[in-house]
Parts: sequence; C-alpha cells; structure tokens
Amino acid sequence: MKPDDFQFMSTMLKQRSGLVLNEDKAYLLESRLMPVARAHNIKGVEELITEIRKSNNEAMIVEVMEAMTTNESFFFRDIKPFDLFREHVLPHMLEKCAAKKSLRIWCAAASNGQEPYSLAMLLKEEGAKLSGWRVEIVGTDISRQVLKKAENGLYSQFEVQRGLPITMLVKYFDKVDDQWQLKPEIRSMVQYKYYNLLENLAPLGHFDVVFCRNVLIYFDQPTKSKVLAGVADLMPDYGMLFLGGAETVLGVSDKFAPVSGQRGIYALTGK
Repeated sequence: MKPDDFQFMSTMLKQRSGLVLNEDKAYLLESRLMPVARAHNIKGVEELITEIRKSNNEAMIVEVMEAMTTNESFFFRDIKPFDLFREHVLPHMLEKCAAKKSLRIWCAAASNGQEPYSLAMLLKEEGAKLSGWRVEIVGTDISRQVLKKAENGLYSQFEVQRGLPITMLVKYFDKVDDQWQLKPEIRSMVQYKYYNLLENLAPLGHFDVVFCRNVLIYFDQPTKSKVLAGVADLMPDYGMLFLGGAETVLGVSDKFAPVSGQRGIYALTGK
C-alpha cells in the first residue's frame, strides 16, 4: 500500500471512530478492505481507496468502517468482571439506588450483544433482589451490522459454547434450526442504539454502571481522556465503571480511580 493511501485511510479512521492505526498495521487495512473492494467489483484495495478519495461515497466509507471495527466478543468474557458485578457492584447499587428503585447500565461497544445479554441473564438470576425495580441495559456500537445481529439475539453453536454456562443456554435460549436464539424475556431487557463514542454522550442519558471494556486500547491518549470525561458526566457520584484487563485510567484521566481489591472497576473521584 502506498504511504499516502495509508495516511489517508488512517486519518479518516481516526477522525470517524478514534481508531489509531500505526504503519505496521498496513496489512490489517489490506486484509479487511479486500472483501469490501470485491463487493463493489473493484480490483484491489488501492483502487478502493482511489474511489473513496474521488467520490467521497458515504455508504462505501461506512462499509470500510464496519470492516475495520473489531467485533470480537463472547458471553461472560473474562468471567471475573461479571463475578465482581454480581458480588460487589450489584449490592452497592441496590443500596445506593434503593430510593428510586431503578438501575441503568450502559455497555459501550456492545458488538454482537454478548456482553449486555450476559448482564441481562445475570440480573434475571438475581431477580428476587430486583423485584419492583426498573432495570434498563443500553448497548451501543459504531457498527450497525453488529447491532442488527445483537437485536436478533441469534447465535451459532460455536458462539454459545464460548463462555456460556450450559445451564443458562438451556434456560434462556431456544434452538432455531442450527442456531440458538435468546428468549424474548432476555432480549427485551436490552435496548440497542447506534452511537459513536467520539460524539457528545449526553443524549444517552445517565447511567449507574458503565461497561467500556476493551475499547480504549484502540484510542490515543487524548481520545481516551475525552471519552472518559464524557462517561464521567453521565454518572452519579456512586457510579461504577468497568474497563478491560489491559486498560487503566492511570495517567489518562483524573475523573476515575481504581476500586481497591476489585480489578478492572473504577469509581468517580469527584474531580
């Protein structure tokens, strides 16, 4: 790939999604964009980039964004955060939110829906504690394609075998041909929305708990700081933030601080 083509694409991706691509990731552009080129009967990636430069075709640009977005996810991914949510965060929220009897959770970069649905199943299991409560889970993503899959709640045998306990598969899924679909009672607990984390987050409303796991690793430091500041503005002083195991707020944001003894969970500092 020509250096100026790589520069053009990497700049566009950063402006549109916050994704930072170094020059050693040129191969990633080549491999992920080739199917987009083929879909438009374009000979190769260089020709695809030339077409985007020339026409500024928004639909084609969206396809490129979809192709470059990492949508790796699975049920109860890195199980520890879900254990911490059930054992520590949920009791904390039951106390702090007792007066309003409502709990609002945001899963940023929800991908195919496995994370929000994992939380929905977990909360369903804790149903007695939440009797009379209004619980809302919002899942957002920059990819409309994965959001559509998430809304359908339809997963392959391979997808339900990754991290999902067999008891929950039997209890909360229906077999549909060679796939598995979440029951309506679980699907109805999650609302999916298209949203870009680089935009103003205020229209999403307020959240007691935010899951923003394995997202910040793709951003540069100023973008991470901006996103975390926006997230902080959506949360009450008792709010809790979950980040991925390889992510941290240290040296990035003074809005959050690690919760002692609870790896991957962060509380607001009040700054």
